Amino acid sequence: MKMMLVANRGEIARRIFRTCREMGIATAAVYSDADADALHVSEADVAVRLPGVTPAETYLDPDLLVAAALAVGADAVHPGYGFLSENAAFARACTDKGLTFVGPPAEAIAAMGSKLTAKAMMADAGVPTLPWVDVSDLEEDELRKVAEDIGYPLLVKASSGGGGRGMRQVLDGHGLIDAVTAAKREAAAAFSDATVFLERLVVQPRHVEVQVLADSHGSVAALFERDCSIQRRYQKIIEESPSPAVDDALRERMGSAAVLAARAVGYVGAGTVEFVMDGDGHYYFLEMNTRLQVEHPVTELVTGIDLVRQQLLVAMGEPLPAEVSEAVITGHAVEARLYAENPVQQFLPQTGTLETFDFDTLPGVRIDSGVDSGSSISQYYDPMVAKVISWAPSRTEAIRKLSTVLAGARIHGLVTNRDLLVRILRHPEFLAGDTDTGFLVRHPPAELGRPLANPDADRLHAVVASLALLAQKRANASVQQTVPAGWRNNPSQMQNVTFEVAEDQYRVDYVLAHGAVLARVNNEDVPELLLRTLAPGRVTLEIAGVRTAFEVTLSGDAAASCIVHVDSRLGYTRLIREPRFGAPSAADAGGSLTAPMPGSVVRVLVEVGEDVIAGQPLLVLEAMKMEHTVTSPYPGLVQEVAVHQGAAVRDGEVLVVLEREDK
Repeated sequence: MKMMLVANRGEIARRIFRTCREMGIATAAVYSDADADALHVSEADVAVRLPGVTPAETYLDPDLLVAAALAVGADAVHPGYGFLSENAAFARACTDKGLTFVGPPAEAIAAMGSKLTAKAMMADAGVPTLPWVDVSDLEEDELRKVAEDIGYPLLVKASSGGGGRGMRQVLDGHGLIDAVTAAKREAAAAFSDATVFLERLVVQPRHVEVQVLADSHGSVAALFERDCSIQRRYQKIIEESPSPAVDDALRERMGSAAVLAARAVGYVGAGTVEFVMDGDGHYYFLEMNTRLQVEHPVTELVTGIDLVRQQLLVAMGEPLPAEVSEAVITGHAVEARLYAENPVQQFLPQTGTLETFDFDTLPGVRIDSGVDSGSSISQYYDPMVAKVISWAPSRTEAIRKLSTVLAGARIHGLVTNRDLLVRILRHPEFLAGDTDTGFLVRHPPAELGRPLANPDADRLHAVVASLALLAQKRANASVQQTVPAGWRNNPSQMQNVTFEVAEDQYRVDYVLAHGAVLARVNNEDVPELLLRTLAPGRVTLEIAGVRTAFEVTLSGDAAASCIVHVDSRLGYTRLIREPRFGAPSAADAGGSLTAPMPGSVVRVLVEVGEDVIAGQPLLVLEAMKMEHTVTSPYPGLVQEVAVHQGAAVRDGEVLVVLEREDK
């Protein structure tokens, strides 16, 4: 193996390149036009452009990817995860052209690519499964009957794909038809396959999966379990190994079941057998992922085994080494997926420029990311920007270390789920290991995802922002640079500045007096602050004998309207400085409902002249592979529908205009 083309992007491409470099294997990247400046492109030895921006035009086109590999003289292709990683046709296309496909045989991918086929094979192999029925072509009466036969509650699932798309819970017969219809539509859009099935729903389950490695010589090994129970919309956001709910005996049984599953399909390479587990420790086959998992780092950290390296060695025909068959668990690892999304607003994806992306370095902490400060987050791809993984001798220490690193990260420019992750990691239920997939149902993200900085912290950060702007102004001064910042002929005269923080406004009046800061925020006095450090990027204050440092980043012109980012042990605050004289601006018509994110219109559900009630769905948008329903905020009359099905919309673009009707 001389050159590896990674048929993927971002974080996973960089991760694979890292191991390739260590093994002396040259690397080739592919990139869409939207990814032209992405980090993975610059880190590869060579890179091939895939014309276009959407996944269908680029990373999902097997012919383009195979042609790219041949064009650069690659002899192997690694699919990463997502995109074509579980596409049997792509695996065949690679091998047909003499390229080594780093993954299982196409036949194994095809068998596990259909959840229905996979469940049947696992049942035959003796792996525990839940009852299920294919309902893709059933009429309503037949559908209701088979649902009653399986028994409620039920789960509607797409046979192809994953990531929570094409999946709906059905607690009773009332929502059955709508759930199946919606799941079929979403599955068809995401996977070009509308096949769905009903499966018995395990109430309050854990999601526990087993990592397997298999070589082409008949050896299969289980590398222990990962607990992936913290999920939003059926997508994992926190994973750990080992599971706090699995003891040695259960670990042995689940590992044996995973090996049975791998042998049943003639598996080769790295794969994951996923189980759903109830509160009594009974586990049932969920699916098999015939690829490297997003969460593979936690297994690497507790075993010391580089899974990508093992993939490459297996692809070269090597047998599994003793380090795999003799692996043991050492310590505990936890991973958090950092997404550019807003948990408080139904996890709306965020797009734009990640102005600052900076983490403190701690021993035992690993950052796998596809971005850096200045990177752009596109609407076309998954919004995950990084995986932050910690290892420690104990679970408690690993969790504490991970939450500390996340809380202290400086992330500016886009809203992320960072604060949600920190609150989950610090939640008593999670710390006790008493979690299941319903955690974010019992503990709403709108509450857990609120900023770590509370209103008192925002008030103090507003004072800090005022001081940093003062220091910036003095640093930029072209005359009288020796005059101290904040100097006044009349030392009692206060300066003032006003900031917006989310939906709140803070007016800060302050004056510097002999090393102290006297300040009021919204006409309320702030306790006296002793100024220890004053610079545009750092302010240190002593408050009631406690010294606290504040990191400050300015975006824009400090002399006019700008954004001030303040990070401290109290959390993060984004403050928008209001200009002294507001500029006139155009406004949308009253009652305008605008796009909360860039995306495409999947369905328009209302017409001009239609009366709607509060909460009624108006249209459905799709962005970053997920659907978002725009609902009416109040009763009203539809005056205008400004978009049509299939239209691409920008963030903030007018979708529907309503005339409010109070009833």
